[in-house]
Order: sequence, then C-alpha cells, then structure tokens
Amino acid sequence: MKNVNELFNTKYPLIQGGMANVATAVLASAVSNAGGLGLIGAGGYDAEWVRTEIRKCKEMTDKPFGVNIMLMSPHAPAIAKVVVEEQVKVVTTGAGSPGIYMESWKKAGIIVIPVVPSVALAIRMERAGADAVVAEGTESGGHIGELTTMALIPQIVDAIKIPVIAAGGIADKRGVLAAFALGAKGVQVGTVLLATVECPIHENYKKKVIDARDTDTVVTGRGTGAPVRVLKNKMAVEYLSMSNQGVPLAELEKLTLGSLRRAVFDGNMDTGSFMAGQISGLVKEIRTVKAVLESLFDGVNQYKDQLEVM
Repeated sequence: MKNVNELFNTKYPLIQGGMANVATAVLASAVSNAGGLGLIGAGGYDAEWVRTEIRKCKEMTDKPFGVNIMLMSPHAPAIAKVVVEEQVKVVTTGAGSPGIYMESWKKAGIIVIPVVPSVALAIRMERAGADAVVAEGTESGGHIGELTTMALIPQIVDAIKIPVIAAGGIADKRGVLAAFALGAKGVQVGTVLLATVECPIHENYKKKVIDARDTDTVVTGRGTGAPVRVLKNKMAVEYLSMSNQGVPLAELEKLTLGSLRRAVFDGNMDTGSFMAGQISGLVKEIRTVKAVLESLFDGVNQYKDQLEVM
C-alpha cells in the first residue's frame, strides 16, 4: 500500500479540508507550496467559479492540488467535467457517492478520495474504485457524522484495503501520531488552518477560533438529519432553542440562510455560522501555513516508524 504522500507526490501525508467559502485558490496553493495537498472547495459555487479557481491555483503553485466536490450540489455534474478538462490531480467528494463520475475521472488519471463517516460507506467507496478514503470523525467542524475519530478510524482500517486518511480532532503532532497509531496513512486538517495568515476569512473568524475553549462548539441540525458543528454565538444558541421547541425546518433554514458567508466574508459575530472543530481550543495563535505543517510533522517520522513495527 502506497504512503499517502507518495500517492499525492507531496512532502507530507496531509490533505487540507475542502471548506466551503474558505478553501479558495489562495489557501489551496499555500498548503501545496508548504508540502501538503491543497484543496479548492467547490461548495455551492458553479463550475465556472471552480474553473477560475483551478487556473488561479496553477499560477500560484507548481505543486499538486485537488478539488473537493459536494455531490449534493446542483453544479456537481458540471464541476465533475471541469476537473477532467482542467487536468486536476485529485478529487475529494462529500455528501453522496461519486460512482457515476468514477469512470471518467479514472480515465483522466484523477485520484478519487471520498470523505466517509462510516464503515459501510467506506466499503462502498472501495468497491466503486476509490483510491483512498478520508474517514472523518464527529469532532470535525462543519457537516459531520456521529462516530468519533478514535472509534471510526481503526474500524475502517480493518474493513478496507485502500489507504485511510484520518480527519477530525487533529491540530498538532500528537493528533497526527494518534492517527497513525490507529492505522491511518495520512491526515486531513481544517480547523487549524483557519488560523493562518493565508486563510482568506475575516479576522473575526480567526479570532473566534483562537479564543475558543474546549466546550465552545455546538452541533446544530441534528433533528433535520444534517448536523453541523459550529462555534457558539447568538445565532447558534437561538437555532438550538427553536429546534428544541419544535419550530418547523423552513423557519430554521431562514435563520441560517447565508450564515456561512456572513462569517467568512463579513465576520458577523452574532449571525455568522463559524464552522470549526472541537480542536479549536488547541489553536492559540495565527501562524503561516508553512509553520502549521512543519509543527504537525516535526519529529513524527521517528515515532511513525516505531508504530509501524508494533
């Protein structure tokens, strides 16, 4: 089985999370230049926006990078064609199965890595032809599953033969080593990269991550079947209160409409949706992407080699 950095041709076995509205060419190129695999997060954007970001990223780095596609997006079919036309090296997917695109992507030589929250979905993705999976624990920010990283990773590792990349609750080298100890071949990180110089989000968002304590995230949307982990603020508390009172979904959606953009672009501390993981409490300062990646892997290989012979 290939190491993940060999699969991607990167210095580190690390993927940057495909965070909607956050993971632009600016962040993706910074991560790739620092030795990881940067991702452009397509989110709800259309195919031409994605094409433009891909071309920007190619101007900003000569290193491999990828695109994350949310398969529930109405733009997903068109974006699936764009990544082939623009010769993207890696595609990660979420919110559905990439099966209908797999043939064209593989023909184009694209490495396909679905994000999965369960063993059953990991097995399905391996059968569909995925090259690896990102197993994401509920500690993550944004849209989440139910299983913790600690429980999820070893079960998926035991169930499939392709590489498993751990995500959720990783912000320093202790988390990286834990992921390797659980059997993962690489890691995906998102929250720790929010607090970087290059991350193109409002300074209020960065400050909210840095100021967060261990208990400062909450999960909204559990009752709707679409749970999302965010940092507490007025809107999140109001959402949970309304949800507990049985307020209809349509009313809840009115409250959150445009809330991620209000956080990312406006830094609205009251009505923004500040998606971030439980690991926020470990993020204490704004650093460069390069400094973050170096800190994640400083001295890790020495211990990783010992883990592999255990």
